[in-house]
Parts: sequence; C-alpha cells; structure tokens
Amino acid sequence: MSIADNYRRITDAVAEAALRSGRRPEDVEVIAVTKFVPVERIAEAVAAGARSIGENRVQEFREKLEFFDACGVRKSIIGQLQSNKVKYVLGKCDLIQSVDRLSLAEEISRRASAMGIVQDVLVEVNIGGEEQKGGIAPESAEALITVISGLPGIAVKGLMCIPPVLGAVELRKCFASMRELFERLASGTANGARMQHLSMGMSGDYIAAIEEGANMVRIGSALFGERTR
Repeated sequence: MSIADNYRRITDAVAEAALRSGRRPEDVEVIAVTKFVPVERIAEAVAAGARSIGENRVQEFREKLEFFDACGVRKSIIGQLQSNKVKYVLGKCDLIQSVDRLSLAEEISRRASAMGIVQDVLVEVNIGGEEQKGGIAPESAEALITVISGLPGIAVKGLMCIPPVLGAVELRKCFASMRELFERLASGTANGARMQHLSMGMSGDYIAAIEEGANMVRIGSALFGERTR
C-alpha cells in the first residue's frame, strides 16, 4: 500500500477508536514518526494530510528542519534528549515529549528564558519500570511536574510513555494506569500545570491506547513501512 493509503487507513482506525471511547476523531493527534524516513517519503504523508511529525534523533531533526518548516507541520522531539543538545531544538520544535529529569528541565528553562520563549514539554513516565528505558517513575511524576511548573520558560502540557512489550490485557492495564495518572494530575494538583496531552500508543498498539485515553499517538512503521536501518 502507498503512504497515502496507509495514512487514510490509520486515520480511519483512529477515528473509529476515538468514537468508541466517547470522543471526536479530531480530539486525537496522529504524529508521523519520521526516524530514518527521507523527506521525499515524508512529503507523501504530508500530501495525504499528516500535520504532525515526531523525530527521535536531534541530528536528524536538524537535517530535516528546513523541510519541516516549509511543510508547516507541528514538530515534536520524541526521543531521549541530552541536556547538551537542548540548544539545537529549543524554539525550533513545538513540543519536547521526553523530559524525564529535573536537570533536563532546568537546562530547557535556562535557555528558553534567555531566548524569551516558553517551550512546551511532556513528562515521560516509565510506566513499566524498565531499567533500560528513560522516564520518571509514576509515583514520582507529580513531584517532578510540580517543580518543573515553577520554572520559567518551560510549560508542562502532559505525559508521554513507551510501555513494555506485553500481552493485550496487560498492555491495556499500562495504558489505563497512564490515563489515571494523567487525569489525577490534570485535576490541578501539580502546581497549576495545564495537562492537555496524553501521548501513548505506537504502530502496534495505537488503537488500544486511544480506547484507554490517549489523545496523541506516534506512528512510524504502520505509515512508512519497516525501517531499513
């Protein structure tokens, strides 16, 4: 199938899942994950209607930035971000989805304040407690968000997670736990943070994620095909 066909199939499935969960199709943002995808193929997705992209690697984001800006897409950094690379993405992306420690938030705050901007971020939660993955422990998320929300130049807009590889039932439990955490924090307990986005679900599990409450899904291989490197 072509990228355009894939995009239509994905957005149809997203719309159906949103309706099943009592929401409108437009309430769920589909982020096209463009890691290792050349701009020619990304352009096909944009022509099909894609309006949001997510890049994992800072270097690749920088290489494609002129193209992204020309397309007018909403840009997210979704991979792990080192503090020494904040300067390369700050003010150039709409959303940093992988803030998982105070030191990174402080660097974003320091540089954003110097630039006179406010950078929107999501706090990444390690919902499965996996040692090899980034993310703050669920029980520590509120404390981290409370501190970050008191910093200048940075605004917490929600949560992101990458769940473990699990069976369907256990995976849904992970997504449900994330939704419960998100809803609790959105109630206003975290220093006034405006929790808007719950980013969870990828190519293999985005339907379950939406049904459990995600309003952002990050889709790469289902749209562009399997990566070749």
